[in-house]
Amino acid sequence: VVHDVAIQKLPVRFAIDRAGLVGSDGPTHAGSYDITYLSCLPNFIVMAASNELQLRNMVKTAVLINDRPCAFRYPRGQGIGADMTVKAKILDIGKGEIIKEGNNLAILSFGARLNDCIIASNNLAKKGIKITIADAKFSKPIDTKLIDNLIENHNYLLTIEEGSIGGFGSIVLNYIHNIRKQSTKAKIFNIFFPDKFIDHALPEEQYRSINMDYIGIEKKVYEILKIDQSFEIKSKTIISE
Repeated sequence: VVHDVAIQKLPVRFAIDRAGLVGSDGPTHAGSYDITYLSCLPNFIVMAASNELQLRNMVKTAVLINDRPCAFRYPRGQGIGADMTVKAKILDIGKGEIIKEGNNLAILSFGARLNDCIIASNNLAKKGIKITIADAKFSKPIDTKLIDNLIENHNYLLTIEEGSIGGFGSIVLNYIHNIRKQSTKAKIFNIFFPDKFIDHALPEEQYRSINMDYIGIEKKVYEILKIDQSFEIKSKTIISE
């Protein structure tokens, strides 16, 4: 990939199936590491689909990228039932999207955990906890304006991805702590795969076992909010560009 594609900036499109955990295919076929090893390569664009509609958008976008390599990753299994009658669109490279606005805590999701994040946020809202949900779409280049927006208007930012340490969450942390010019009071947390191989099981059982289903996400939000019992809910308006 480095010698034959990245250095030459060739417009090769990498369609990466089996992103994340893959049920009965087991640890040999789990897509746990590609975010990390592709996002560190110069000249690359790396995307992850949150649902079947976004996958179609990414395919259409990838076809038109002719000046450098790109990759789009998607999980094994069925989609969530997104409205596929909507016309596919070309994505703005490196641009994420705010899906749902809340306050105090924001979740920035990269990939197909987005639906579980939304389910978790709906359950939390019934208990008076309203959180912001954003779909990153890209791990390279990352949407720095979106990240700035989230950390400037929330006390907490939680990233989540279907991959190992060193991937999307690490890239976000590097931007916030090493590249961003302004300091932030927001506390940053990450959810990624544990440092072990996950045994064969149904995909939903695998994600439940590592606390990356909607129940685990809810628990993580409670855990974060309990860290600071005296937190002040910010009331700034989030601007969706």
